[in-house]
Amino acid sequence: MNHKIISFSENKSMCNISLSHQLQYVRLVRFLHRRGFSSTLLQPALFSGTSGCRMNLTLYLVCSWKPRLSPLSALCVFLVCERQRGEASDWFPYIDVLPCSYACPAYFSDEVVDVLPAGVRRRGLEQREAVREMHSSNQEFFRGVETLQPVLSRPPEDVLTYEALRWAWCSVNTRSVFMPRPSSCFLSGPDSYALAPFLDLLNHRPDVQVKAGFNDQTKCYEIRSVCGTPCYEQAYINYGSHDNQRLLLEYGFVAMNNPHSVVYVEPGKGEKSLDQKMKFLRENQFLENLTVSSEGPSWRLMVALRLLSLPQTLYHLWRSVLLGQVVDEKTEVRSSQTARTLCQQLLKDTHIALDKVHINTDQSISWNKNGTEMLHLSVFRSPSFWVSMGGQSGSSWRW
Repeated sequence: MNHKIISFSENKSMCNISLSHQLQYVRLVRFLHRRGFSSTLLQPALFSGTSGCRMNLTLYLVCSWKPRLSPLSALCVFLVCERQRGEASDWFPYIDVLPCSYACPAYFSDEVVDVLPAGVRRRGLEQREAVREMHSSNQEFFRGVETLQPVLSRPPEDVLTYEALRWAWCSVNTRSVFMPRPSSCFLSGPDSYALAPFLDLLNHRPDVQVKAGFNDQTKCYEIRSVCGTPCYEQAYINYGSHDNQRLLLEYGFVAMNNPHSVVYVEPGKGEKSLDQKMKFLRENQFLENLTVSSEGPSWRLMVALRLLSLPQTLYHLWRSVLLGQVVDEKTEVRSSQTARTLCQQLLKDTHIALDKVHINTDQSISWNKNGTEMLHLSVFRSPSFWVSMGGQSGSSWRW
């Protein structure tokens, strides 16, 4: 379907501002056109009231090094080195529009981490540690002057700092698409990371349906909107059926009115009389993904509570309970009361965390996506820069 290219000056609405004229986006479009991307349906724009090209690795960075780098580490090193080269880099038009920092847990201050729910806090700290591990475990490679010095104007250890790798790690983690490739003799492990310039300006909305993937016939990464997008409206894609915990951890934002949003229940230490039941639940993977949603406790959570509510004398019924069998009315009443108490405790914990946020509202995280926005402790917004589409239903986009 052919679409008329409509300039934003023809739009009578004040809901968005075109960014197409800005130098960094002009460079980006030229950069993409040189690499075969010719779509005129999508234009970068700044939307008010919103809250939220395969990169071929340069082999000179990795081919002569033993042990081999992982694909993630190699891509992070590539981004840092090319960023350091500035306008001399062929990738400068793309790197120039990447955020300077991110709202992922790897960037969170200790004060922010402290108010997160236990499960998010634990995974956020794991994310921090993953970045530190990538930095520390590759120190020998970073100091390899013969390997990296030809492309750097400064000593490698001064360029490949923890802060630089954190930026690169978050760039890849928040913006890459999954695209498996054959194993490479230059890399260690499966290679499935792909950065797609311009595609990563499309943001997530949980109720949008798209079909996305690499087309072996056209040799392009294609996204097709199922329902389409009106002209001058924000063009969304769907990152998957993710709850807000995963969106925050992986992408650095949360989605309002997310139908997949749940509250995770973290198993704690209970009475010693429950030890055997807890061990039984753990061995059968029933202490994972225990959640409460707007529809109430999940089936897995109620099964766990039902078993914990059983009298000790009915241990022979444990296996039946795991299969969803209702034992007796008293056990059902006890498990329902426990679920109610649990929800009350979750609400209490939330109010305590919000009180901490209120006390610390003067502390904030700065993050940038072609413009700086302050992310206060009390607000988790999704990125402000989006994509406007001059197309309608049935449109598709290729990279």
